[in-house]
Amino acid sequence: MLSLCFPTEVARVAAAAAGKAFRRLSMESQSRAEKKVYVHYNHTDSCKFARWTAKESYEFMRARPWQDVVDFYSDIVSGRLTLSDFFGTERTRTSSIHNDENEIPEVEAGSVANEDRAGSGRWARANFKIVVSYHGPSFDGWQKQPDLNTVQGLVEKCLGSFVDEKRAKLLKEKCKPLEGCALVAGRTDKGVTALQQVCSFYTWRKDVKPSDIEDAINSAAPGKIRVISVSQVSRVFHPNFSAKWRRYLYIFPLNDGENREQSIDSEVEVENFHTSNNVGKQSNGCYENIENLLINDEGGFGSHEKPRNFTICRVNLLLQRLEGKLLSYKTFARDTKASRNIGPPTECFIYHARATEATLPCPVNDHGEGRKVMCVELVANRFLRKMVRVLVATLVREAAAGADEDALLKLMDATCRRATAPPAPPEGLCLVDVGYTNFDPQNSLIP
Repeated sequence: MLSLCFPTEVARVAAAAAGKAFRRLSMESQSRAEKKVYVHYNHTDSCKFARWTAKESYEFMRARPWQDVVDFYSDIVSGRLTLSDFFGTERTRTSSIHNDENEIPEVEAGSVANEDRAGSGRWARANFKIVVSYHGPSFDGWQKQPDLNTVQGLVEKCLGSFVDEKRAKLLKEKCKPLEGCALVAGRTDKGVTALQQVCSFYTWRKDVKPSDIEDAINSAAPGKIRVISVSQVSRVFHPNFSAKWRRYLYIFPLNDGENREQSIDSEVEVENFHTSNNVGKQSNGCYENIENLLINDEGGFGSHEKPRNFTICRVNLLLQRLEGKLLSYKTFARDTKASRNIGPPTECFIYHARATEATLPCPVNDHGEGRKVMCVELVANRFLRKMVRVLVATLVREAAAGADEDALLKLMDATCRRATAPPAPPEGLCLVDVGYTNFDPQNSLIP
């Protein structure tokens, strides 16, 4: 009855009550946020207090001139620069395109007989290997997703012109766009560049030429994606399952003045921190003083400033301990399912791991000098989700803290992923190439 007689008054009262409830919830949420504490992993080594927190590591990694790296990758993708311009003429061979015939695994005798026979079915299809280069910041990653500009979505749209009649009819019946299906050697995240990403596409049409596929993709987004090569390959070729190794390069830009005379400064800084900081003793793996484990959002342990310098030489030493070992990198992975946290799905074999200092071939000051950067090269049979970025961030953190050379090996036994640093920015990561023959250490970017 009241709602019929006084609709305006009832609505006003209801709105006032809702407003009070909203303000009360907002105050409670703010209060919980103010009381929130961040529990950090309980490292037990001697440099536990010199090690950055997740927030400190995040801020250190992002306070850099990343645009210089983004522009450098853009120049390589567009063909204005090559890796040989970056690493020098002596390593020109490492930036050359691999020979398709040598990369494709040999087909077994039984498979050859099947391929040679005339007939229908999957043996009648033509399989194309497509090597593409694309600029990571221009796309939302490789994997096709609704309403996002992804590399896979763009490539498959271009391949729609080459699908066979049967597939075209099937797509039309399902009210789906006319697109091809592209398999890939490895999916890259948003912001990650690729210089020689390998994907494949098959069709039952006999009139498709490699040059037609190349022209279709190159015209889709000039300057953002470029086809390196297209070739018709064995029908048993799979860009992911046939691959034997992948090579990633991470370029970490240095701020002005960084890594100059740091070989001495960083050692002194770490030593001064350890001697001046009053570290608490541990009992049964736990801190006697719980304040050493809990911090607020404003800073780290105590009032002492932690070391902020690191040496590339130290990073290189940490990296080399990973070479030639089959290890579980579950603590260095992110966004993976719980079922893949143990066992072989998390094991990777690193063939080559090196770090060095280099200079981007683009002037950044009045003297015409390029940006100083640290380059990290990793070659392995496989990589987990965000594994390279977490490795790089953790390497920098451990090198600055003065950790032992086997620090990364010890972190692999950690009980949770908080033991490693947050992922480094994706703008520095680049998928260089994918190999389909055994890895040759002589074919490395950083010796």
